[in-house]
Amino acid sequence: MGAEARLAELGITVPEVVPPLAAYQPTARSGNLVFTAGQLPARDGEMIAVGKVGGAVTEEQAYDCARQSALNALAAIKAEIGSLDDITRIVKAVVFVASTTDFTNQAKVANGASELLGEVFGDRGVHARSAVGVAVLPLDVPVEVELVVEVAG
Repeated sequence: MGAEARLAELGITVPEVVPPLAAYQPTARSGNLVFTAGQLPARDGEMIAVGKVGGAVTEEQAYDCARQSALNALAAIKAEIGSLDDITRIVKAVVFVASTTDFTNQAKVANGASELLGEVFGDRGVHARSAVGVAVLPLDVPVEVELVVEVAG
């Protein structure tokens, strides 16, 4: 099953590309690789959470933020290549988690992105990943996600 059909089966709609907040573009392509800019957890024009994980934001809320950020990254990729069915492999995900100094479950937060990619792409969605705790992210969001994907021809 293709990624587009799988998204429909899951009842997930790919959103419009979130406009850049500064001087960058949502994606950059080099050969068969597409790199996304860091994507924030925006839904319907608003951030779904703000604050630090382990403080104002729960681990569960941050997981949802990672999932939304990954979906926003897929939207940027779709705008670049036309169809998510042309993704042959998710190569890498980088998940930044703005967290309190005592929060250490960044990997569980990052699973929000990784599990979405697995649900949509199956074996093609298995990827390398970094889950990085940071002091602060743009607009005080708790999560930012970058993807690198391989695309057909």
